[in-house]
Amino acid sequence: MALIVQKFGGTSVADIEKIQNVAKRVIQAKGEGNSIVVVLSAMAGETDRLIDLAYRASDNPTEREYDVLISTGEQVTVSLFAMILNKMGHKAKSFLGHQVKILTDKSHTKARILNVDTDRINYELGRGSIVIMTGFQGVNQEEDITTLGRGGSDTSAVAIAAALNADVCEIYTDVDGVYTTDPNICENARKLKKVSYEEMLEFSSAGAKVLQSRSVELAKIYEVPVYVRSSYNNEEGTLVTKEDEDMEKEVVSGVTYDKDQAKVTIGQVPDKPGIASRLFTPLSDRNIVVDMIIQNASIEGNTDLTFTVSKKDMSEVQAILEKVTRELGATRIDYDENISKVSIVGVGMKSHAGVASRMFTALAGEGINILMISTSEIKISCVVESKYTELAVRVLHDAFGLDYKD
Repeated sequence: MALIVQKFGGTSVADIEKIQNVAKRVIQAKGEGNSIVVVLSAMAGETDRLIDLAYRASDNPTEREYDVLISTGEQVTVSLFAMILNKMGHKAKSFLGHQVKILTDKSHTKARILNVDTDRINYELGRGSIVIMTGFQGVNQEEDITTLGRGGSDTSAVAIAAALNADVCEIYTDVDGVYTTDPNICENARKLKKVSYEEMLEFSSAGAKVLQSRSVELAKIYEVPVYVRSSYNNEEGTLVTKEDEDMEKEVVSGVTYDKDQAKVTIGQVPDKPGIASRLFTPLSDRNIVVDMIIQNASIEGNTDLTFTVSKKDMSEVQAILEKVTRELGATRIDYDENISKVSIVGVGMKSHAGVASRMFTALAGEGINILMISTSEIKISCVVESKYTELAVRVLHDAFGLDYKD
């Protein structure tokens, strides 16, 4: 008998018929002798509808009330799911984030989980119930509702699985696993049987939409096996787990891309200690993630700084930097939203030379100019003009021999 946490995304619970199909899958897993905790997202499109309502009500809704509103989508889903399971003759009970107490920090819209109180979950599991939890939401120490940001239900599921010491966390979605790249761009993309936490973390941070990067971070820290599967079939998915020797045989495991990128260049910044801190601390204070950073050589005591952020954060970034750069005496600030980040990922990079050269040569062969470069031990990312995104993905997928082979 295993303890399994199953998470279903919005497309999996988009209407009553789909919720009923998910219920059948959960009942099957329960019937095999497992204890089941289900984590649900809001119905597909519901969060966007609520966000639209918020901005129709106010041009600048307060973050506390914004979280109160957009967290209601998951409440609808879990209650309907519990009703359907009970109607099918299976004992089930739904819980909201504050009822179980998924404790988060004080940040609204991008809160981070601090602790999960498992007492009520374990009590209901002990009674033979199927426990149904809202994803995406929690509560801070002031008892205010908080939300975890886009894709936050993945993080909720992994955090709950870690707190319960579950045997596996199954993430059900509209794709049947992790592929070498987006099959919509490259028809020869192939499904991976397993990837390491490190690779999946790089995939997620580099733009892959299969799992939220914070959920992978938690899975790695607490060694939670995560199995990505389709809600619509019983095919094998992809296991996200600890690195093993077989994984290093492949130099590159996949190619990913991120169109949600904007480039910021601050010109003629005084090149002296503390300047970078004064620029980036206000962004950090607002939970704005800065990705790639390049600082040019100092000329006559001044330098240029270029970095990338999410397009979704651009209006806030502009408001913050307008004040900070004026105080620092920078001569100009430029913004470019017509860019994308294309990355290759693989633990095999640690033991193979010439990977970067091969990547740059492949892009150059198609006349794709590289605007920025960032590397880690198992990832190389290049910023290119957004119009070249799909071409760059296909070129790199071919260059590293990732195509599906019969």
